[in-house]
Amino acid sequence: MRKVKAAGNPAMCNILMVGVGGQGIILASDIVARAALFSGYDVKKSEVHGMSQRGGSVFSHIRFGRKVFSPLIGRGQAEVLLSLEEMETLRWREYAHPDGTVIVARTAICPANVREYPKGIEAELARVFKNLFLLDTDAVAGQLGGPKFTNAVLVGAVSCFLTIENTAWSAAIEALVPAGTIEQNKRAFEMGKTLMRKG
Repeated sequence: MRKVKAAGNPAMCNILMVGVGGQGIILASDIVARAALFSGYDVKKSEVHGMSQRGGSVFSHIRFGRKVFSPLIGRGQAEVLLSLEEMETLRWREYAHPDGTVIVARTAICPANVREYPKGIEAELARVFKNLFLLDTDAVAGQLGGPKFTNAVLVGAVSCFLTIENTAWSAAIEALVPAGTIEQNKRAFEMGKTLMRKG
């Protein structure tokens, strides 16, 4: 499995993480950023979660490398687009690099005031992105206690593409997840790596 190569700047990696409120995007992005920091990279992070309590769009920009001056990823510059919800992936497609890696949880959550989820989302994802990985993360997370571990599964999946040490991932999880859930989150992370390698 190829490691991500930064677009236009070999010393930088850009990761955009998207989803909806309540899915744990902010915690997941905190873990990625902290793991990169523990691996010795300069890291910048930006996030918006004002609508998270109402199921609105939540996203986080993460940039790490030798030296990072801005936390924001420009359109077409995300080497990795990591999404916890299918339709949100399409909302942010302009930010993905044409050769970028797109990892999506097979999760469909209707936006507020929408009664029926649009059909054909997965077919559209396959049409738009050439390096697409659709993962059945909920089934894996269910083995650990429910969807609250889906974000850790996705972090494990994305770790397969990043030059971040295993010890840094473990330390970041220990530092950030709620007390009493460290081992479950570590297992979710490892299961995400396995799921990515199979998929």
